[in-house]
Amino acid sequence: MSSPALGSARRPWLLLAPTLVVLGVLLLWPLGRVLVLSMQDFGLGQLVRGDADFVWFQNYRDVLTNERLWLVALPNTVVFAFVCVVLTVVLGTLVALLLQQLRPLWRSLVMMTIMAAWAIPAVTGTYVWVYLFDARAGFLTGVMANLGLIDLATQNLFLDRFWFYAIATLNVVHHGFPFVAVTVLAALLTIPQDLPEAAMIDGANGWQRFRHITLPLLKPVFAIVTILSTIWDFKVFTQIYLMPGGDGSNREVLNLGTWSYITAMSQNRYGLGAAIAVLLTLLLMVITVIYLRTLFKEEES
Repeated sequence: MSSPALGSARRPWLLLAPTLVVLGVLLLWPLGRVLVLSMQDFGLGQLVRGDADFVWFQNYRDVLTNERLWLVALPNTVVFAFVCVVLTVVLGTLVALLLQQLRPLWRSLVMMTIMAAWAIPAVTGTYVWVYLFDARAGFLTGVMANLGLIDLATQNLFLDRFWFYAIATLNVVHHGFPFVAVTVLAALLTIPQDLPEAAMIDGANGWQRFRHITLPLLKPVFAIVTILSTIWDFKVFTQIYLMPGGDGSNREVLNLGTWSYITAMSQNRYGLGAAIAVLLTLLLMVITVIYLRTLFKEEES
């Protein structure tokens, strides 16, 4: 007969069991299937026959020895994600600080406006940005041409690696900063007002108040929005794939997500595409762990 203490210790796990089972089926099973697929020579023929031979780590060797990984896909993924995360968090924080200063009515109106950018589907938002930078009829390309920044007769921004990802960055940051703004604003409203007021009386300016009061108090919130933004921006697919050239016709703009999809679906090399997807997952996990360890060390010091 089990003791009451043992029964009470098991009760939380019994209550969590249905949720853990659902998560295991929805998350762990697909992840395990992709991992197995990445170790197989799996193509269209194997898909039809329903069998596949294990090649173990050959797909990973093929990916890691491919110049496209080191010269194109990995730099595009890492640099693009880093820039998007920094701009998203900074812009979202600035907007949150602005919203904090507004009266409730104006705050609500501005929040409704910026949330519209977050509510727009990624597909719709991408096509809007593609239209704005269209080489023939784009409004923003017309403005840039009038300023002498580009020559519409000879230049298509989507064919240039830098401009392609500059436009994609605008798209991703525009879609992602409202989440950061609303999250940081909710945390700002929990800070006791006597702290910044006392600092203001002591002569601290706005930057000093933010650095020494707001930032330390909101560090857990910034950690959350940074990690989520990192995960989202590293695995950006829709915004890249739907832009001209992002579907693989321009190999210079491939990132890990589009490279994995094109390898698997267009070239019917499902095992190799799965290996690229696993490497992207591992890269995300490493970056997240490093960031969390750095954050915890700062809190302990």
